[in-house]
Amino acid sequence: MQKEANPKTLIERGRAFGAVGDFTRAEEYFASALDQGADAREVLPLLMDVCIKTGRFRSAIQYGEDHIRKHPNDHQTRVMVGALYAGLNEGPQATVQLEPVAKEPDAKPALRAQAHYLLAVVARDDLRDVVATDAHFREYLRLDPNGPHVEEAKAALLVRVIAEPEGTDAGTMPRKIEPPDGG
Repeated sequence: MQKEANPKTLIERGRAFGAVGDFTRAEEYFASALDQGADAREVLPLLMDVCIKTGRFRSAIQYGEDHIRKHPNDHQTRVMVGALYAGLNEGPQATVQLEPVAKEPDAKPALRAQAHYLLAVVARDDLRDVVATDAHFREYLRLDPNGPHVEEAKAALLVRVIAEPEGTDAGTMPRKIEPPDGG
């Protein structure tokens, strides 16, 4: 029994049960590993993932929020919880989790970009706020100009700014502005 309480052993058993599809048992082992002092940065994503795989989104959110209360600067967990809330069409709760990451200059740029993308989606789909949608998509494009959601972000902009023609002086020629549909 003493060997079973070792966080490393609990994580290994959780992974083994997850690998064979027993996500309920995997959740129990991962939760026990956390209780026994395992590194939350390693275990929490595994724990939340097994909850998500079984459609237990509220449980995943609860584990994440419990962790965030103790570690409010864990940006990765905030983005995971915010994404879950966004997926459940609970925009205000998603915003509570995502805004601190989006506003934190010391957060990893990839996490800030992801937070802005999710905030844009929430603003567009749940809150119906076109101004916030535009602002967040623009910030996403600034932070991750080659990211996986670039086309979606560009298509959602209120006004698209067209680059200056080659050979012109950007300081003397104003940029051409046109609506996103090209018209």
